[in-house]
Amino acid sequence: MRTLFGWTSSPPSVFSETGIFSLMRGLPGKFIDFNKSLSRRLDGMLPEAFRVDGQAHFQQEFAPLHIPKGALVYDVGGGKHPLHRGEEKERRGLRIVGLDIDQGELAGAPRAAYDATIRADITAYRGRGDADVVICQALLEHVADTKSAFAGLASILKKGGVALLFTPSKTSLYARVNLIMPEKLKRNLLRLFYPELADKTGFPCRYHRCTLPEFEEMARGQGFAVVQKRAYYYSEYFSFFAPLHILWRLWLWVFYLLFRERAAETFSLALRKM
Repeated sequence: MRTLFGWTSSPPSVFSETGIFSLMRGLPGKFIDFNKSLSRRLDGMLPEAFRVDGQAHFQQEFAPLHIPKGALVYDVGGGKHPLHRGEEKERRGLRIVGLDIDQGELAGAPRAAYDATIRADITAYRGRGDADVVICQALLEHVADTKSAFAGLASILKKGGVALLFTPSKTSLYARVNLIMPEKLKRNLLRLFYPELADKTGFPCRYHRCTLPEFEEMARGQGFAVVQKRAYYYSEYFSFFAPLHILWRLWLWVFYLLFRERAAETFSLALRKM
């Protein structure tokens, strides 16, 4: 029966998922937006190398340089967020195969994004060696055996083909937090602070050997040559509270001075199969 406050039973706790998101619609939400804005302003004062969004750079500048017109492309782990939409695919004459462990993810892709789909785990899948390009963005941090995943990527490509990888680094502070935080809590906090990422979460992260030097080593072990690489020193995960964002920036700066590219938050690699 409806009560005075409109609930059929006891009111939802502010600590429940519903209660938290309701609470954040008011003043606290504005507080978070203010902190994000302040964090962006502070970032604007940093050197350009510390302001580049890695995934945006990979999608808009890094990857397109290595994808020729008319290429046969395998988008591995792209799921419902492939690199190319239907219009871009048609304009460049690309043939794109979507390969993902989750059929539901593939089914959720934009219309005409894929010419064919394959449901498979890249750590176990072995391809036909027919692809000109393999795209693998924000996937390898989720796999349990990165070396086997590299073998799978290599098996898809023909000789001279190029693998384009974008991956978060296990040495980043947010990755360390990610590894110790319970999955449900992590998803709820992301939805809370970054609702635009709500449909991009759900797969546990492992970060197995996810550093730029280790990726280069594994790539060479699978017969790849490194064509291009780029380390990025930017993320937004702590921007919801500007003082925390500043502390993270100070930590990152010290880490960078000591270890250079090992301090990367994310990185991109272009690898040619020899």
